[in-house]
Amino acid sequence: MAIKRFKRLRQSLEALFPERHIYIRSGGEMRGYVFSTNKQILGATCVAGAALWMGVCTASMMINVLSVSATDQQVIKQKAYYERLNADRQARLNSAVAQLSATNGSLDDLASSVEKRHAALALLVSDFKGVPGAAEALTVAKPRLLAASPIQRIQATRMDQERLIDAAESFAKSRAERLRLAMRMAGLDAGNFTGRGVSLGGPLIEAKDPRALAAVLDVDEEFASRIQHAANDMSDMRSLGAAAKKLPFYRPTSNPALSSSYGVRFDPFTRRPAFHSGLDFPGAFYTPIMATAPGVISFTGVRSGYGNTVEIDHGGGFKTRYAHLATIGVRVGQRVSIGSRVGAMGSTGRSTGPHLHYEVWVNGKAQNPNRFLKAGEYVQQAS
Repeated sequence: MAIKRFKRLRQSLEALFPERHIYIRSGGEMRGYVFSTNKQILGATCVAGAALWMGVCTASMMINVLSVSATDQQVIKQKAYYERLNADRQARLNSAVAQLSATNGSLDDLASSVEKRHAALALLVSDFKGVPGAAEALTVAKPRLLAASPIQRIQATRMDQERLIDAAESFAKSRAERLRLAMRMAGLDAGNFTGRGVSLGGPLIEAKDPRALAAVLDVDEEFASRIQHAANDMSDMRSLGAAAKKLPFYRPTSNPALSSSYGVRFDPFTRRPAFHSGLDFPGAFYTPIMATAPGVISFTGVRSGYGNTVEIDHGGGFKTRYAHLATIGVRVGQRVSIGSRVGAMGSTGRSTGPHLHYEVWVNGKAQNPNRFLKAGEYVQQAS
């Protein structure tokens, strides 16, 4: 039965691709070429394979374009949100100033209120020290009041405090959202990296009820609520920022070019489709290879197919692999930081030329390293 089916299939292919003869006359000579059924089938297979490969590449490029477009749209939405938030804050500020001007409070009461607010702001602003861009973001324009009365100067200081809390809240929230977006670009859940015991601002985080915080700080409840919101955003920002520094978000070589991507490709040895579990970075022999995140060297040596290999355990289930190295410059158990040299580029193992094969593993599964590299670029833009 199988032989009959094979014969029918053979007859169908011969009918579809009959033997063809091509004659070419040139210079008084006649030459003939025979295209057998097998040659025609082989040619058709090559054309179909090339078309399939072009289709896969085109689909991959479209997915990347749509992904970037979606990221840009998310940033635009966040920017519009913050613009509406700032407009609302300004309206409330103007209302508060008007109410203050209408009151008959004594100068001592106003001064005491300003001092208590200043003490609360000092707790919050102290948590922003060392954060890239914080100093510029928290610098507010102060109006010039050369011939103003003491009450007017106190009112102006309260306005400066309102502007400062607005700037602190917007800065912390904006940076935290950018870090969350970077996590999503890498295929990670940002919720897994927040609330990991990062203690900020003492009572600013511990007091869950704004009324309790207002009593602790001895300020009005609305101001205490805004202080707490900014402190919570700062806590999330610090947690996400600390997590980002521990993730493989950085490049293993200074050369941004890729010779092979993650996913299905034609194996250079078998010439057949095969899954490629990492990225290949081309370069010259002995090009420095660097750690993409801090961690502990968990393996150095030869792995089958990988040649000279270094593996780094970054904690939390994250691991990176650097293969085909010419030399290894670290030892098992050694701690490394971002950018530490772990070896030199080579062509050991199953390799056709000098390059780095780089992999990212999460909880024992190979991931697309390109997503982590793009997330790292986005994080560095936010710094």
